[in-house]
Amino acid sequence: MPYVNIRITKEGATAEQKGALIRGVTQLLVDVLGKNPATTVVTIDEVETDNWGIGGESVTLLRKQEK
Repeated sequence: MPYVNIRITKEGATAEQKGALIRGVTQLLVDVLGKNPATTVVTIDEVETDNWGIGGESVTLLRKQEK
């Protein structure tokens, strides 16, 4: 029973986008490893940008610098 956890920043991913991620990851496990989709678990965690850091800076600050 595969378990996949996807972590993304909380920046407005839609229910449709999340559904596409879940379906796509499930299908990838079916295609590559022959796993049963009925027992494949995919979870998505959304992390606030203040709580996600890259290169010593929070994503919140990095996004502000991009503008």
